[in-house]
Amino acid sequence: MEISSDLGSNKGLSYLNQNGVSADYKYVLFIKHGSGEDSLDRLLPPAGAPRRKSTTSLSKTEPPLLRTGTRTIYTAGRPPWYDEHGAQSKEAFVIGLCGGSASGKTTVANKIIEALDVPWVVLLSMDSFYKVLSAEEQALAAKNDYNFDHPGAFDFELLVATLRKLKQGKSVKIPVYDFTTHRRQKDWKNVYGASVIIFEGIMSFADKELLQLLDMKIFVDTDSDIRLVRRLRRDITERGRDIEGVIKQYNKFVKPAFEQYIEPTMRLADIVVPRGGGNMVAIDLIVQHVHSQLEEVSHQDTQPLPQTLSVLESTPQVRGLHTIIRNKETSRDEFIFYSKRLMRLLIEHALTFLPSQHCVVQTPQGHEYEGRSYNGKGITGVSILRAGETMEPALRAVCKDVRIGKILIQTNLDSGEPELHYLRLPKDISEDHVILMDSTVSTGAAAMMAVRVLLDHEVQEDRIVLVSLLMAELGVHSVAYAFPKVKIITTAVDKSLDDFLHVIPGIGKIIPQTYMSSDT
Repeated sequence: MEISSDLGSNKGLSYLNQNGVSADYKYVLFIKHGSGEDSLDRLLPPAGAPRRKSTTSLSKTEPPLLRTGTRTIYTAGRPPWYDEHGAQSKEAFVIGLCGGSASGKTTVANKIIEALDVPWVVLLSMDSFYKVLSAEEQALAAKNDYNFDHPGAFDFELLVATLRKLKQGKSVKIPVYDFTTHRRQKDWKNVYGASVIIFEGIMSFADKELLQLLDMKIFVDTDSDIRLVRRLRRDITERGRDIEGVIKQYNKFVKPAFEQYIEPTMRLADIVVPRGGGNMVAIDLIVQHVHSQLEEVSHQDTQPLPQTLSVLESTPQVRGLHTIIRNKETSRDEFIFYSKRLMRLLIEHALTFLPSQHCVVQTPQGHEYEGRSYNGKGITGVSILRAGETMEPALRAVCKDVRIGKILIQTNLDSGEPELHYLRLPKDISEDHVILMDSTVSTGAAAMMAVRVLLDHEVQEDRIVLVSLLMAELGVHSVAYAFPKVKIITTAVDKSLDDFLHVIPGIGKIIPQTYMSSDT
């Protein structure tokens, strides 16, 4: 069944397209039922179809976050739903965006993300999955004679495997493609699963296995003249090309590729969106459908906490300490004093999870005592700077000769990516059990990156103990799912986060300088 809805002229409604040209358009939405995947071969069109040379329009890497009017949406993603075994109880909802070069796919993706207003979204671009070129292919690419718009230019095997893992909520490594050298960079970026995954690319519907992973298929249909004007503006201003060269390239490569490989896949789309990001009617309908799907799995608040988590018993003493440090009327000195007491109890509790062995010693009175001793080579405490430093005195007070390492992770304000700014770890840390310390854990992003750093230094996952004064449920689930062998120790787990990703109801702010300047 095919439904065509013409909503009229909508005079007075206009948008500023990517070329800076204001235009009035009708909003037209096409909704189709039945994708017809069974008629596909592995790649579309059929293998016997003639091939035509083309070159692709290479977009910039998408940013890992998007700031809306009400919140910051982290598009690097986090696993959102779990069962008592740490497995995802509902797969992520995957939206596939297809369309010609410069049709506005990325704009539509960002509009959908902003309208969805959910905290964990992954943007996955097909541009990251170009194949590694041979020396001969590199030479052709340097002369603009390599066909980047053919399905054979993409690593579909890696792409399908990556998207499947993301949909299952698993962490993946995404290749970073350098469009100047036509090579994959050495360092790939880590991405975690999410509640919604938006996958966009010119060949998004060109692979049968890929289609089976898409829960919603959207085709962005933009007039060819508009796409050409956008390419002219981009290639002239950003790539230093002349008008004649851009037009020649478009006519020889891009337009034939669209007609042969991209436009035929429009019939597979569930929704066809004319004019891209300017069609807010279509975007609103898309968002409504995605919200209805997400509501079916909105049971995160009732999810059991993972078995790798141990919460300090809420005795009257512990409850009283929390009452003091959570009270906004508590003075600075009292906050420091009582939070230090709680940190000491927390560290002592964490040490009980280190391996021990049976041993017999002689008492001063000459009698045997059957006891326990630490069964390991050494213990290293690692602070996630800067708030994690506040827990170091408590660790030193109860663990003699403990070694201390430090990791500084901060968010790049331009890219939004967490970055490792400072690292100081003992050379032989791989042989130790590690107490990883942070004062509070909200989303778990910094903690997960710190664990990843430790693993890169060959620390065994089951020898890492994450210790935090307070954690949010989301952070607990995220760390436990990403690293199921890491032990998580805290004094309390709060239910939720606010729009600024602060733990709710939360505690006072941990400021390392105030602890260092106070009496110990």
